[in-house]
Amino acid sequence: MVNATAVPVVIIGSGQAGLSVAYHLKRFGLSAGRDFVIFDRGTDAGGAWQFRWESLRLGAAHRVNDLPGLSELGLSFETADRSRPARDVVSEYYRRFEEHFELNVVRPVTVRSVFNRRADLVVRTSSEHYGDRETLAGLLVNATGTWGAPFVPHYPGAGLFTGRQLHTNGFRDAAEFAGQRVVVVGGGTSAIGFMLELEQVAANLTWTSRRPIDWVHTERLDLEGASAAVAMQDEAARNGRALPSIVSGTGVPVSRRIQAGIDRGTLVARPMFEALEETGVRWTDGTFSEADAIIWATGFRPEVRHLAPLKLRDKAGGLVVGAGSSWTDPRIFLAGYGPQASTIGARRAGRVIARQVMALL
Repeated sequence: MVNATAVPVVIIGSGQAGLSVAYHLKRFGLSAGRDFVIFDRGTDAGGAWQFRWESLRLGAAHRVNDLPGLSELGLSFETADRSRPARDVVSEYYRRFEEHFELNVVRPVTVRSVFNRRADLVVRTSSEHYGDRETLAGLLVNATGTWGAPFVPHYPGAGLFTGRQLHTNGFRDAAEFAGQRVVVVGGGTSAIGFMLELEQVAANLTWTSRRPIDWVHTERLDLEGASAAVAMQDEAARNGRALPSIVSGTGVPVSRRIQAGIDRGTLVARPMFEALEETGVRWTDGTFSEADAIIWATGFRPEVRHLAPLKLRDKAGGLVVGAGSSWTDPRIFLAGYGPQASTIGARRAGRVIARQVMALL
């Protein structure tokens, strides 16, 4: 038998976007547990960061902006210890944030589906700790991000390749590839990070990208300053189209570490291969490269499969979203979707969405 409860607002996900919304709802006087509940599938705080590889440091990744109210705890990612794994720092800061503001995140919980039952939204969840449950909600804030929806493009022969294939979210340790011939696919910061980590580990290392790398000579990627990329994301979201990649509009910032990799000849990408074969990849010029592993650093898509029963997807392939709100169903909010995907964008979205939620309650 499925247990059922009811709450005015359900938030799915406790990453940057979900916690930002929850913070502002608390500021408006709502109480976690009574007025809203947060479901999160992770075993710990930190959102998707808790799943990232041990060697990743804050200085080597996109900037992590502070949660609203984080300064009350005397914390800031600007002054965080960059010698520690990024996943540990983010998890610690988010955990302390959740505790300080008494957000009472319910975890680990997997949201299986969200569907209509008369006037209510039904959030169906499963958990080893809490069992199978149904939560009735008047409003839903989906803040699931993208980590659970990796994108791997189709290339001929992918099913024939006998070596290892993994996506960014499956990468754990460069040592796993010691002595192997590795092909890294992708044109963003994750692919670059893998190339630099594997440089002294792999027996042979090849980088390939579908489009030429757009190097931008600045130390740090300022997503909010990249107005063209944000505008493209916003236009796609408002028109229900699939979202374009961020890096396609912002380029890749060249830090000193990256410049050194370019100078050494490590960070030189080949045009994309034509097909995979059993033991490697075939290039468009007919040459062949043996490979033991292929790492697909090819990005993610919004994780919204659990919303499928609500039929929010437009015929153009995406969700129609403006200012964080679904234009198909006004009860549904999508925090961190499209132009809100940056950490500072998610923070701003939290305030905007919380205000809209309060207006509907």
